[in-house]
Amino acid sequence: MSNGEKIIASIRQESDERIAQITAEADKVYKETVEKAEKQAQEIRHSGEHRVQLQSEKLLASYKSREELEKRNLLLKTKRKEIEKAVEHIYQHMLKLPDKDYFELLIKLAATMDKKNGTVFFNSRDLKRMPSDMSKRFGKCGLNVTISSKPNDSIDSGFILADGDIEENMSFLSIINEKREEIEDLIGRELFKD
Repeated sequence: MSNGEKIIASIRQESDERIAQITAEADKVYKETVEKAEKQAQEIRHSGEHRVQLQSEKLLASYKSREELEKRNLLLKTKRKEIEKAVEHIYQHMLKLPDKDYFELLIKLAATMDKKNGTVFFNSRDLKRMPSDMSKRFGKCGLNVTISSKPNDSIDSGFILADGDIEENMSFLSIINEKREEIEDLIGRELFKD
């Protein structure tokens, strides 16, 4: 082999070694780049999955909260409706009491008005069915009243006690409205015991 051939062989060998070295470095950089890209892609995928999971959990919690609120509102509405039915039932029951029981109830109401004076007014229906000793019974309750022979049909039940310009409405509807909160609390406790 001549000197020229030796030089060319040496250059060729150096070239092949350099090409092999560059190829190995390129392969190494390629592998590192691919591994880094795969790792970043996995982190992004994991991060995205985590964000999606967090958003899903927040959305689910929001739906559950809204559902609980709607349930609670429906329950309250149902309770309110049932309480209203019960109050109406009580009122209707009071209106339909037999005469004796009805007027006994009125005497009990009168007993809560100790030492009042004036004129008692009934509606037409009650004036016709009122016991003849009603004035006397009012007197035993501590009331000094006269019973008007003129009906006051602005009331559906009970009576009105008028003393000059002052009137005390003892109709069932008025009493129920005045004591409504207490009545509703009592009914609510009875209807919705835990």
